Order: sequence, then C-alpha cells, then structure tokens
Amino acid sequence: MKAKNQRLTLALLAVVAVLGAALLAMSALKDQAAYFYTPSDVMKDHVAPGTAVRLGGMVTSGSLKRRPDGVTIDFVVTDNAASVPVRFSGIVPALFREGSGVVADGRFDAAGTFVADSILAKHDERYMPPQVAGAMHKSESLKK
Repeated sequence: MKAKNQRLTLALLAVVAVLGAALLAMSALKDQAAYFYTPSDVMKDHVAPGTAVRLGGMVTSGSLKRRPDGVTIDFVVTDNAASVPVRFSGIVPALFREGSGVVADGRFDAAGTFVADSILAKHDERYMPPQVAGAMHKSESLKK
C-alpha cells in the first residue's frame, strides 16, 4: 500500500473513532442532558430515591420553615404546576428567599422529600447593581 493511501486510511479511521466516541457520550447523557428537573418533570419522570439530581423552580411564599437546630430549613419548590418539599442543612445564599428562583443539588428520600446538598439562588433578569441603578436615577433626574 502506498504511503498516501495509508495516511488517508488512518485519517478516516481517526474521524470514525472521534464520531463514535461523541455518539457514545451523547447516548450516555441523553437522560441527564437537562440542567435541572422542575417539580413537574420530577412527577412525570418518577425520579428514583437516592438518585443525584438538580431541582429547580420558585420557592413558594409562606413555605420557608427553620428548624430549632438553626441550620436546617424546610421549604417548597414549585413551577406553578407541581410542588416538591425540600430540606437543606447549611448556610443559604444571600439571594435565597421566598418567591425567588432556586436550583438545588441533592437526592430524593423515600418519603418524596428532596434533601439538598447545596442551594443556588437565582436572581431575576432585571437585576441591576446599586451603583448602576443610582447612576441611571441621577441621569434621569438631570434630563428633566
């Protein structure tokens, strides 16, 4: 076989190997491709207890309860179609509050409560740093 044909054969084999690896990786991740499950997804997909997942939604107003130990909180996450009870032990982020968005990493227990290992609070898209808000307020008052 000529050297030119050998190089072409090796290049084709490399391309096939890379495509095969990409397809295998995509098929392995097809069920976990979502960034997080919403409460509706949890009810629809019946996530098994003990499976590590991310749960995302809004913290239901009036659902936040602190336990006597001072570090454990219970709250409810909703997507306005379904709700899931959540328990977290630890320090919550400063942006965490009722009515705000949250993404929690953890697992479901046998009773159906999501036991969070970590919590990420999400701010809305209209967030503006105080310095920028103050500058905009100043510039609007100068226009008048």
